[in-house]
Amino acid sequence: MGGEEKMLIGEYKHTIDEKKRLAIPAKLRKELGSGAVLTRGLDNCLALYPLREWENLAEKLSKLPAGQIEARGLARVILSGAVEVEFDSLGRILVPDYLKQYANIEKNVVIAGVFKHLEIWDEARWNEYKQKTEREVGDLAAKLSEIGF
Repeated sequence: MGGEEKMLIGEYKHTIDEKKRLAIPAKLRKELGSGAVLTRGLDNCLALYPLREWENLAEKLSKLPAGQIEARGLARVILSGAVEVEFDSLGRILVPDYLKQYANIEKNVVIAGVFKHLEIWDEARWNEYKQKTEREVGDLAAKLSEIGF
């Protein structure tokens, strides 16, 4: 594989059609590679992982302490919600109803690149989240600097 890190970055607006298909931008498809896994993400969005990153995440989840209720819950939510997706000839993936419901997605979505995976948000929820986070960015940076960021 050459060990070359691929970066998934940027923000793209798209729609889910009546057949539950979502087009992934060509640049992002190229970075995702041949296959991907769609699952529940954090903050009620969906997460789309390249297969190599999904395997890393699944491995980490499998090593969480089973005795901790939070660890079991996180692993269950992410792993049980996962579905391997294929791109059709137009670069679309199928978004199952249970994932659309989890993320409160109707039609308009934002696909956000967050380095090693993509997040898929309902557009209104993304705008709300982004505005709140942008207002707090100074405080977030200060807190992160405390841990050496």
